[in-house]
Amino acid sequence: MSETTLTETMVVEVMVVEVMAELAELEDPKARAVNEKHGDDHGVNLGKLRALAKRLKTQQDLACRLWETDDTAARLLAILISRPKAFERDELDAMVRAARAPKVHDWLVNYVVKKNPHSEELRLAWSADPDPVVASAGWALTTERVAKKPEGLDLAGLLDVIEAEMKDAPDRLQWAMNHCLAQIGIEHAEHRARALAIGERLEVLKDYPTAPGCTSPFAPVWITEMVRRQHQ
Repeated sequence: MSETTLTETMVVEVMVVEVMAELAELEDPKARAVNEKHGDDHGVNLGKLRALAKRLKTQQDLACRLWETDDTAARLLAILISRPKAFERDELDAMVRAARAPKVHDWLVNYVVKKNPHSEELRLAWSADPDPVVASAGWALTTERVAKKPEGLDLAGLLDVIEAEMKDAPDRLQWAMNHCLAQIGIEHAEHRARALAIGERLEVLKDYPTAPGCTSPFAPVWITEMVRRQHQ
């Protein structure tokens, strides 16, 4: 290892210690109690976490070391200060498999994988993965394509899979498939009637508690409301 590389490594290690200490100071028991209800084992207010990330700016080496700590708050911060295009395909595959906290998984897919040049290759690999959490990442990437780059997608085929598998899918995979169903119905008028019919028949998330002023994740309600807004 060169002297320069050794010095850079030492600087990063010092920063990791400092950042972990700062995250510990930001820990709030009330925030942790709320987050744990959603499966996220951290107690850092996300606004304060974003403020810390803004101060640190993009630092890929630091991001990688923070990820290695296996601490949920540190991983969320790592995602925010990383350089999405810098990750190799196998790195992202390993990271998604290691991201068990829902918020870490969600941010990793949305803030990093979607901006990475390997995203389409990973979408195809993950969608058929036997691990439902990994598969949910593949479906999230498919939903992104349904909305922004549907050329080449077999939308009718996607609806076939959703119709056959969504009802009995584990929670996170079911949620991701339901989002894809809604997105197809919202964005593609030629498939809307079938998307609505699938949602009505399967009744997935029909009774999901929805706060006042928010749109229900029940696909028929979601599709109808978003289409209405498009035509206002």
